Amino acid sequence: MAPLLHITEQDLSFYNTLGLRSQARAFLRLHSTRNLQDLSETAARYPGVVILGGGSNVVLAPRLDELVVHVATRGVALVDDDADSVLVEAQAGESWHNFVELCVERGWHGLENLALIPGTCGAAPVQNIGAYGVEQSDFFHSLVAWDMRRSMQVEMGPGDCLFAYRDSFFKRAEQGRWVILAVRYRFPREWTPKLGYPDLARHPALALAGPGVTPRDVFNAVCDIRRAKLPDPAELANAGSFFKNPVVNARTFRKLRDLHPGLVAYPVDDGSHYKLAAGWLIERAGWKGRRLGPVGMHERQALVMVNHGGASARDIQVLADVIRAEVATRFGVHLEQEPVALGSMAGEAG
Repeated sequence: MAPLLHITEQDLSFYNTLGLRSQARAFLRLHSTRNLQDLSETAARYPGVVILGGGSNVVLAPRLDELVVHVATRGVALVDDDADSVLVEAQAGESWHNFVELCVERGWHGLENLALIPGTCGAAPVQNIGAYGVEQSDFFHSLVAWDMRRSMQVEMGPGDCLFAYRDSFFKRAEQGRWVILAVRYRFPREWTPKLGYPDLARHPALALAGPGVTPRDVFNAVCDIRRAKLPDPAELANAGSFFKNPVVNARTFRKLRDLHPGLVAYPVDDGSHYKLAAGWLIERAGWKGRRLGPVGMHERQALVMVNHGGASARDIQVLADVIRAEVATRFGVHLEQEPVALGSMAGEAG
């Protein structure tokens, strides 16, 4: 049997950054894009398919009866190079942070603000990851995916992917149908730093560099800021930002600001809407650094839910539900969870 189709049971505790106890009945590591037809045929024998990359944005059920496909393909290549831009392709299993750093090193600029975001390149368009004023969709060109249902390879552009804030076509598609194989980004030759977020504007190294700031300066500053604010999943299990920053219309924002001076928000859509800082709402609701059983919100960043040890998907969802209810009661704002519940027993997790 080809290595691609080597299926085993697998403890997934180390395949999700939340460190949840989870067991896969059938686990397959995808090292190559060969034999994808066999992958579709194999998947048909199971009740479903779960696609797993770096495991940084998932809440895994205690047991997964689906076929778990762990995407572990590697490689970055320059696809096109002209006077105005470069086109770069990354295989889906590549570490996102390593890819961003490689781009900085090779002069492919634009993604510096997205440094140190955990996960893989294949997961980036699914979540449409973003940070410090930049989203991956700002430079996204296209991707290659395998359609498990039709057993065929397809290319998809920005219009096909339906990118929105922390959202895409893939988040609403049938679970396990699409396996992203490679992602392409186009970077312009002319680079302009995005330093609008206060944390970046205040960073000493960037302030010192002034108009001479470089992509490497921005990359290093973002890494400094994230390391100071966010726990390393290798040291304290977490899935990064657990809730999306809610977006409200300008009228609602003004009412909230009047009721809650100091409300942290950023204008979007030319000021017709505002993105509220979910971490600020959670902190004001009293959950920064507070625990409920084995899980809690981080002491330095209220937006990050952490597993202090031994937590299950049920523990995660109980705390998420409590926080949502308390924020809704205090502010009248609904928080939406970012990590996706995966597994046939995901119902146990809410």
